Amino acid sequence: MEQIVSGSQMKALDKATIDEMGIPSLVLMERAALSVCDAMEKEGFLSGKILLLCGGGNNGADGVAAARILTLRGYKADVCILGNPEHFTQEMKKQIEIAEKYGISFVKTYQCSEYTTIVDSLLGVGLSRNLEGKYKKAVEDINKSGCRVAAVDIPSGICADTGKILGDAVKADLTVTFAYKKAGMCLYPGAAYTGKIITADIGIYRHTFPLSDTEVFACGQEDLRKIKRNPSGNKGSFGKIFLIAGSRDIFGAAYLSGLAAMRAGAGMLKICTRKENRQLFSCFPEAMLLTYDDETDLKAAVREGLAWADTAGMGPGVGTGLQAQILLKTLLEECTCPLVLDADAINILPKYKEKLKKCRAQVILTPHLGEFSRLTDIEISAWKEDPVRITREAAKEYRAIMVCKDARTIVSDGTCCWINLSGNDGMATAGSGDVLTGTILGLLAQKIMPREAAVLGVCLHGCAGDRTAKVKGRAGMLAGDMIQGISEILCSLEGKEGKS
Repeated sequence: MEQIVSGSQMKALDKATIDEMGIPSLVLMERAALSVCDAMEKEGFLSGKILLLCGGGNNGADGVAAARILTLRGYKADVCILGNPEHFTQEMKKQIEIAEKYGISFVKTYQCSEYTTIVDSLLGVGLSRNLEGKYKKAVEDINKSGCRVAAVDIPSGICADTGKILGDAVKADLTVTFAYKKAGMCLYPGAAYTGKIITADIGIYRHTFPLSDTEVFACGQEDLRKIKRNPSGNKGSFGKIFLIAGSRDIFGAAYLSGLAAMRAGAGMLKICTRKENRQLFSCFPEAMLLTYDDETDLKAAVREGLAWADTAGMGPGVGTGLQAQILLKTLLEECTCPLVLDADAINILPKYKEKLKKCRAQVILTPHLGEFSRLTDIEISAWKEDPVRITREAAKEYRAIMVCKDARTIVSDGTCCWINLSGNDGMATAGSGDVLTGTILGLLAQKIMPREAAVLGVCLHGCAGDRTAKVKGRAGMLAGDMIQGISEILCSLEGKEGKS
């Protein structure tokens, strides 16, 4: 897992490194500037003439230092400082003094058409209000220039905490960020402005100074190596899933969810569904069925399934009628194994909030934002303003692991949060959430701890979506295609495990 920090956390880490560890600010700045120059060189951003647009703070000072290094390496670089000299930081004044001694080119005005590359060193992670005046105009000029754009630490105009665009923001092709990625670079809309992100080690380390705020991590494909298969296992040891899914005339959601669970590695699956679906499940012989009709004792059916299972799930396609309500109420009262609730089960949950909080099972909730809003009475727009904090608080309130599905899915156990970096817009298709439910259930069945199963399940689901998009295209991919992607990714992981 990759550590992610907020703007305030990054400032605290920077200050502690200087004040407590004794590393001078200018030393950190020199390493930051070197990392920007090295990354630009490696990524091919240094052909032609370079303009470094700098603010008056330490982000601007990084840019001035980078201009010096680039010039001394033989590149053509101009520096234009937009900040008010009366407000320059001490580090900025020092970098200007050094640069002038080295004969670095400073210009008072700029014409973007004269340059092939622009370096955005205007504003750092501390920005908290909308851009205005000369800074807003500079951002507009950069975005209209047609030049390749590299951003120092974070593209100017992005809120480092939430990814919100503060009036306008630089659209970078490359962002060289220092020490750790910032949350706003991982969350949309900010994530769409960063281009390729390179995280540079400049000598600031989180483990040296405990963070007082919530810890946030990013999950990527490399983390999937934690999913390991026991070579001496059997279908029983790989886990038994009891899944309540499907309803009259709704079969697909149960099928997709169940198949994904098996493809994710579960040993056995029992689907509880309406008896009208029995014939349709002839296409899925690996699944056992527990069917019900209007005369069935639903509480007894749930108890029978739970007595057999290692993990349980409910939601895909079950509807919100009286039978579904009885099934959910019984699950919340009787279940003691890990439990995943999705879709219609979450839509019913507002009636049973107190039972949810008292449930003896570790519950994983997987709402899309509409379902999350109905459950919590929090507007979608409010969630988007501060998704990490709100997801964490909701998880804490409902005593559940919360999986808030969006372009960047956020997972929280009420203490820590994880931002999923995999996935694409092609996954915004019917049945995708059903596949995610099954994926998480498949990992739970294999005795992966609930918090880890939620995080890895979301990541695996997203990586499968990325793999599918390369074959089918984002517009044409279907939820069922992603299930094949899950198999292929797990297969590739087995190959890597065998070589290690």
